[in-house]
Amino acid sequence: MKTAIITDSTSYLSQEMIDRYDIRVISLNVIFKDQVFVEAEYAATQFYERMRSERQLPTTSQPTTGEYITLLEQLKSDGYTDCIAIHLSSGISGTYQNAITAGEMVEGINMHAFDSEIACMVAGMYTLRAAELKDILSPQQIIEELKLLRAHSNAYLLVDDLKNLQKGGRLNGAQAIIGSMLQVKPILYFEDKIIVPYDKVRTKKKAVQFVQNKIKQEVAAPATLVVIHANAEEEAEVIMQHLKSQFPDADVIKSYFGPVIGTHVGEKALGIGYVHHKFEFFQ
Repeated sequence: MKTAIITDSTSYLSQEMIDRYDIRVISLNVIFKDQVFVEAEYAATQFYERMRSERQLPTTSQPTTGEYITLLEQLKSDGYTDCIAIHLSSGISGTYQNAITAGEMVEGINMHAFDSEIACMVAGMYTLRAAELKDILSPQQIIEELKLLRAHSNAYLLVDDLKNLQKGGRLNGAQAIIGSMLQVKPILYFEDKIIVPYDKVRTKKKAVQFVQNKIKQEVAAPATLVVIHANAEEEAEVIMQHLKSQFPDADVIKSYFGPVIGTHVGEKALGIGYVHHKFEFFQ
């Protein structure tokens, strides 16, 4: 048995992580009115710079079943018998379902698809965990381990404006209007695989404090916490330092909202997530 680990570009794994664990990344796309960008090849800083001058919100697309079939055929030719595919929530993207469909169409390699039910680096950490275990446990056992990890993980999103989420169909329109009218900073999270409001706070500073308090209630060591930002490096650094003092026994890392997720959450969005596991990579 030889097992490959697959994720999609919205996990936003570093190249060092990808290289160390030989992780295969299948990319989603960002589509402006005159150009299509493969997310894995499109720098987040360049994306946000372009977004500031665009009147029309870009759209996003999942990898096609054909692209997935090509990846599986290549893995099979490289001698892999199994693959574990960890993808962003099936409630906001069809990527997970495409993995299942492609797996049914390619003989000679077994597809074990896992719905992260979340996105970004929290899904990325599920991917790292699978990579840690791929030479120790069977694919079925790894999926069970990922389910346990998912059951004790969470993330909260802080966005400056709900318009992008509403336009992209990732949030109910009435919720977006109410948030805009009240001029509040909405706190969002994933529930039943989709993004929903958790609470509303008047200022971004208070929203960050609110989320930090929620994380404090939920997290127990050992844990890895991640601060995710959409071109808000300085704010992310401040939050990281606070979390490090608040959780001295946890690993606190930084990640980012790349172009696909950034299309929906908008520039300056922040996220704080965690899993109850400490990873070899960060030691």
